[in-house]
Amino acid sequence: MSQTLQTPDRLQFAVSGMDCPSCVAKLETALGRMPGISDVSVNFTGGTLSLTAAAPEEARASVPNWIGALGFAARPLEDDAPVAPADDTPWWKTGKGRLVVATGVLTGLAFVVSFLDPALAQWPYVAAALLGLVPFGRRAVALARAGSPFSIETLMTVAAIGAIGIGAAEEAAIVVFLFAVGELLEGVAAGRARAGIKALVALVPRDALVETHGQVVTRPASALKIGNVVQIRPGDRVPADGRIIEGRSTLDESAVTGESVPVTRGPGDAVRAGTINGEGRLRVEVTHDPQDNTIARIIRMVEDAQGSKAPTARFIERFSRWYTPAAMLVAALVITVPPLALGQDWTTWIYRGLSLLLIACPCALVLSTPAAIASAIAAGARRGLLLKGGAALEHLGRIRHVAFDKTGTLTEGRPRVTDVVTLVMGNDVLALAAAVEAGSSHPLARAITIEARARNLALPRATDAGAVAGRAAHGVIDGQRYEVGSPRHANEALDAAARDRATALEGAGKTVVVLLREGQALGLIALRDEPRPDASAAIARLRRLGIEPVMLTGDNKRTGEAVAGTLGLAARAELLPQDKLAEIERLRADGGVAMVGDGINDAPALAAATVGIAMGGGTDVALDTADAALLHQRLGGVADLVALSRRALANIHQNIAIALGLKALFLATTLMGATTLWMAILADTGATVIVTLNALRLLRRDADA
Repeated sequence: MSQTLQTPDRLQFAVSGMDCPSCVAKLETALGRMPGISDVSVNFTGGTLSLTAAAPEEARASVPNWIGALGFAARPLEDDAPVAPADDTPWWKTGKGRLVVATGVLTGLAFVVSFLDPALAQWPYVAAALLGLVPFGRRAVALARAGSPFSIETLMTVAAIGAIGIGAAEEAAIVVFLFAVGELLEGVAAGRARAGIKALVALVPRDALVETHGQVVTRPASALKIGNVVQIRPGDRVPADGRIIEGRSTLDESAVTGESVPVTRGPGDAVRAGTINGEGRLRVEVTHDPQDNTIARIIRMVEDAQGSKAPTARFIERFSRWYTPAAMLVAALVITVPPLALGQDWTTWIYRGLSLLLIACPCALVLSTPAAIASAIAAGARRGLLLKGGAALEHLGRIRHVAFDKTGTLTEGRPRVTDVVTLVMGNDVLALAAAVEAGSSHPLARAITIEARARNLALPRATDAGAVAGRAAHGVIDGQRYEVGSPRHANEALDAAARDRATALEGAGKTVVVLLREGQALGLIALRDEPRPDASAAIARLRRLGIEPVMLTGDNKRTGEAVAGTLGLAARAELLPQDKLAEIERLRADGGVAMVGDGINDAPALAAATVGIAMGGGTDVALDTADAALLHQRLGGVADLVALSRRALANIHQNIAIALGLKALFLATTLMGATTLWMAILADTGATVIVTLNALRLLRRDADA
């Protein structure tokens, strides 16, 4: 009987329960051993798994079962199905949360009982340890069967069982409790990171006004097709990438390109999904499918950049690749070889083997790195420096470049009046322009009115105020018509000297507007998004640390180079998100790079950089994508983060040396018979106390420049 051969097929699954990047290696190792499965790839941040299956239908049924046995959950994804949103279940309602609460309560109860009746305290400690060991032990067995016999779960399980076996149940309970807390916190952090993608999706409106058969109907933006014509009202977000076929307006593209000033768009110009329309009504022809619009591409770039990062395995997981089997092998040899080969007393050598097992308990090693990292993170938080994990802290100390976004990062993120040039004496140019612009919400108009108020100017009353989209604002003052527009709009009213002055101001990266009265040019007003007050000092400090700064901006080249020249750093301008991503990859080839930004357009670069740093006042996407954030929005915080990281790295190296040094010392004394069980316990708890106290020093000292 003939068989129908199935063609290998690429399948995708949504995976939940991954709380740290080491889960990636576990899943890839386990699934790689399944027959008919190949090319396994796990995206930790996206919570997805993809693989090639020789028998697709069988894999859809069997893979979730295999994954479930390892302590995770999975469901097949269809080609067009979205990944499930981040789980918003409160931590105390999750399985890991309940485990932490239960083991914590039992451990606390045992501690109280030990004061009342020490003889009874052992049993609550045993119950707490065994309760916590059930899920970890089950996972350790499943991982061992799947090809990862020396996982951190194995190490913790063997250590805790060994402690219970020699009567040190309190040690076992505390180790299990701390491990459970760590797993829970990692899961909470991972869920928070994945939730950031929601803010990107929210940029595209749900509905669009589509022209069909002479009528305008409302349809889901996700159903738009190439060639559809949509209407975009003033204040609406653009629902799709397209081309303007009728209308003129200003569009706020800052969320996508980083351009600090709204740009004028008219017939034939391209518009991007997620940008905000200004005061004009537009008719736009859709040029890209919804799944290929600008926002969708940015989402994919963020996910790909995060997925391409090398998984940061926990220190103990890496170290246990040889430490765990070596420690277990040495303990087994200590117990069996002397009695079998030399006829020594079994009781003596079992005692020494159990002492060795306690010495090998990873408490000090488990805490050596996290204790330093936790102290450094707490020290940073006191100074407004938010770090989202140990990997970012470790990488910051090794970076060689820092890439800055311009708008809202190096600059304040809003235009300000820098120059007022009077062309016809006797006219208060700023007051008259502010009167015309008083009712406008345009960023340049707001900057002019804010400056006039700051100077306590008396504004005349303007009537019949309005604006011609993309051209000029206008109003009537004392019976005369005034306009505020671009030099191009007022070109015929400007003489050669005025044109030269406007050109010089624009050459300095400033936006120039002209005040007109009945067609006569009265004056020029220049505006620019100015650098933050501390920007120059922050860049100079980074250079003293041996780090090279560079600006990456979506703004125009003239403005970007003008701001960069003021601050004394190189600039790469007119960059779209994919261009910023390419620049980050180029800098990474020359060493570690940190990216500092605040906008949605910075999200791919923040994710691709060795460390992404978001300004505290930036978008939710930038904050969620980044590895660190400057809550106080002071650029000097970047150098503070680097200095803090370097001190933390030195502290980590000290802690590892202390933990391993003490274990090596007590290993020697145990083999010589000079170590008792009490000394073996002290070898671990003493090292734990020492590394913890050493780590706490990070809280007492300020970071050096």
